[in-house]
Order: sequence, then structure tokens, then C-alpha cells
Amino acid sequence: MNPYKLLAIQVARKAGNILKKRLGRKRTVRFKGAVNLVTEMDILSEKIIVGEIEKRFPDHAILAEERPATEKASRFLWIIDPLDGTTNYAHGFPVFSVSIALAKDEEVILGVVYDPTRDELFTAEKGKGARLNGRRIRVSSESNLSRSLLATGFPYDLRESKINNFDHFHSFAIRAQAVRRAGSAALDLCYVAAGRFDGFWEMKLGPWDIAAGSLMVAEAGGRATNFLGKPLALSGKHALASNGKIHRAMLRIVRLGKFLK
Repeated sequence: MNPYKLLAIQVARKAGNILKKRLGRKRTVRFKGAVNLVTEMDILSEKIIVGEIEKRFPDHAILAEERPATEKASRFLWIIDPLDGTTNYAHGFPVFSVSIALAKDEEVILGVVYDPTRDELFTAEKGKGARLNGRRIRVSSESNLSRSLLATGFPYDLRESKINNFDHFHSFAIRAQAVRRAGSAALDLCYVAAGRFDGFWEMKLGPWDIAAGSLMVAEAGGRATNFLGKPLALSGKHALASNGKIHRAMLRIVRLGKFLK
């Protein structure tokens, strides 16, 4: 197995199993914003993942959600969300994941997302497809938005900003079969890749939210862009992913609402 992929799987499982074991216990919670949480488990999970990567690949750069980016002149960048779904986790709601991606020359070449509560491991390698627990996965074949199941999330500044996704949510809710908001963008993207969701959109995301999942969608035969239909870059804040068949219809809707171009 690719040594990068092997390491990503090992550390995602290690961190994820610790998160699962301690789910439901009393948490130490710190607020980064009015509704933006970080717990001691975010920090512990990140420490485990980063520590293993630095031990194996000390020359690689690392971008993780809860720590400053490492300044290294490297072609390789690890992009880590140690606990995607912190609010869920803090409340004992078992929908969360560990997301790890590796970029080479600013292009994501590897994605690993682990859901410890369901023991589901999503993996994708550039040009080699996407898999769930070793089995190849593909996006759905639904071509009608009105029969599509979509997923989304809301930004942490929704109390302060008028650009808060409520207009998009309303527009999609009356046009799609249904919209779900589970609380882990990485898992939402993986579910698009696996055909469980037909499409996903969200705004004001970080690179750790989308790096692994967007590769998963692309390698499963889907499409991931920004709200203008342009390729989704690591620096992109707004993500729209789909099975490809409903992508244009979704783009038309998000362009009607408020978002930062």
C-alpha cells in the first residue's frame, strides 16, 4: 500500500477509536465564537495525528484546524480535521469524523475520512477511485433535483452575518426531495461519493473541511466546485458537490442567493 495512505489510515483509526471510546463523557469546552466549539478531544486527536506524521515524514508541511500551519518548504502538505463535528461530539450526538488529506504541489492526491461510530473508512487516491471499507463506491445516478436528497451546514457566524445560508436552504428545501443537516462536512461529502446524498453545498468552510471529501467525490465520478462552478481550490470557502447530473441545477440556485464571491 502507498505509505502515505497506510499512515493516514492508521492514524485516522487510532484517533477515531479514542474519540469513540470517550464519546458521552463530560467535556472541557472552549468557545472560538458564539457557536464555534473546541474540546480537549479535538486537541488530543490532532496531537496524535500530527505526532505520527511528523515522526514518519518530518519534512512535510502540516495544516491542521486547531494549530498554526507549519512553515516548511515542502511539496507535500497534510490537511487535517481531527474532529469534524465538534458540536455533535460535545453533545454526545454520534455523527463526527476524522479527516486527513495529503496535497502535493497544491493538488490533493489522497483523502481518508473515518467515521468511528459506524466503523466506516472512506479512502480516495488521485486517479485510483474512491472506496468505503475497501469496496469501490460511486455517486448516485439521480438526474432530477426534485427527487434528490441534499446535505448542507451553516456557518459559525450565522448570528452576526446576513450571508448565513438560510436563503439557500429555503431555495433548496422547496425544490429538492429533502435536505439534511448532520454536522460533519467531511462525512456529507463522503456520502455524496457513496451515493447516499445526491448533492451538498456549504459556505465559509476551511481547507480541512473539504480537502479529503472533495477528492472522494471526484474519484467517485462526481463533481466538486465553488458556487460559481469553478474548480474547488483548497483556499475556497464555498463548496458545492454533486453526482454531476444535478450540478448545473444546484449552481443556478446558489447563484440566486447571498454569498461572498
